[in-house]
Amino acid sequence: MSAGTSDILAPDQEPAELARFREQWKAEVRERQAATTSGAQTQPVPGASIAAERAISPARSDASSKPATITNTLSASRGPATHVVAGVPTVITHASHGQSHLSPNLAHAVEVYRKAVFHEQHSQLDEVLRLYRQAFRLDANVDRAYFIEEQRTQERSATQPASHRKVPSTVSVDGVTRDVQKLEVHQDSKNRSFVTSGFLAQVLKNFPENLVFEPEDKKEGLPPINLIPDELLLQILRILDYTTIERFAAVSRKARVLSLDSAIWRDFVHLAYKPPQIADDESITNIVELYSSDYRRAYIEHPRLRLDGVYIAVCHYMRMGSSENAWVNVTHLITYHRYLRFFPNGQVLSLLANEEWQPQAVIPMLKPNLRMKGFYIGNWSLSGSTVYITNLDEKHLSHAHVTTEPQPNKYFFQMTLALRSRPLGRWNKLDFIGYDSVNVEDGEAVPLPLKNERSFWFSKVKSWAGY
Repeated sequence: MSAGTSDILAPDQEPAELARFREQWKAEVRERQAATTSGAQTQPVPGASIAAERAISPARSDASSKPATITNTLSASRGPATHVVAGVPTVITHASHGQSHLSPNLAHAVEVYRKAVFHEQHSQLDEVLRLYRQAFRLDANVDRAYFIEEQRTQERSATQPASHRKVPSTVSVDGVTRDVQKLEVHQDSKNRSFVTSGFLAQVLKNFPENLVFEPEDKKEGLPPINLIPDELLLQILRILDYTTIERFAAVSRKARVLSLDSAIWRDFVHLAYKPPQIADDESITNIVELYSSDYRRAYIEHPRLRLDGVYIAVCHYMRMGSSENAWVNVTHLITYHRYLRFFPNGQVLSLLANEEWQPQAVIPMLKPNLRMKGFYIGNWSLSGSTVYITNLDEKHLSHAHVTTEPQPNKYFFQMTLALRSRPLGRWNKLDFIGYDSVNVEDGEAVPLPLKNERSFWFSKVKSWAGY
């Protein structure tokens, strides 16, 4: 460190005050080294921080042209940390409660820099430019000192009690434990409150307090939507589907904050998570608590079957054909589709159709009153991320000339599938775990081969209501 300091000015060009400080600083280093070897507690040299502040001013003009470096060194005795800024040490003492005290000049520069950041977030560019210039005139390395202070502030906030606005929490879902940040905002005067967590909480904590819908062209005035009270906008959002709400939230920061209102996502959670989506004895409150009481995050991340569309599996297999020429081998590619449609009452429709029936023609017909070969009706339930489909009974074709009742089936089928989110979208994939044929008389289950079966992928149908 002494060699780095001597590179700033030649010995014959140094101010007397800087030379005195160097000698005092070397003495302090020697005392600390001696105290470390003897096991004694390190004591800071009185007046060292004051001398450091005085030494920065005459040296800054020569050192500002050199690359700035900031390194933190903290002695084993928890004494004052020394920051080397452009080769000149600046003493920063650490209080017992974790806060840091910069030198008065650097602290003032950091405050000016913090104001500049605030005005930049509000697009006040003239004020931003003035404050940034002022901050860098006060200290050439104010930007690095600011980021160090911000990092320490975030570390201290991680230890704050739950009554603070930003609360650290640990979430464990499906055996995976994650640390998330939680942001709670309660604004009773505006009848608006929301709780969010994770990365979105990190983004929202930097939003300004008073948000408005800003025009695309700043030369124009504020758009008329600002005249609509927030309470009325929230009532409009509560009657929309979640896809429309998220598209609205992408418009601006004001729209994002409105879309996070707890009442909106509470409605979705209470509509979606009821038996058979969850067990009869499972509480929605317990589910939401797993996600830091964030209803939106619970709705997105907690497993649920999609009821506003159909899961389709496109399956293929090769079949050898016959040829009159012995030198020619004929191979046929056979394609067929499997369909699964789930209903809120626990009913599920399963259809196995060949390539003659394309999805465009099958989906409008996929209703409980459908009767065709390969059509089954059964029951479904969800446990964690595993889907159980039971009592799949085939519904035969009905003919007008047949007077006798159809004979009941001797077998029914059952499926076990794993619910996944891959690769984009939520809960949009079903993987086969098991497929069994069950004898009606004795209940014996015989596993069926899954050689040609493929995963089901979700396809949304606009005309089908989710819940």
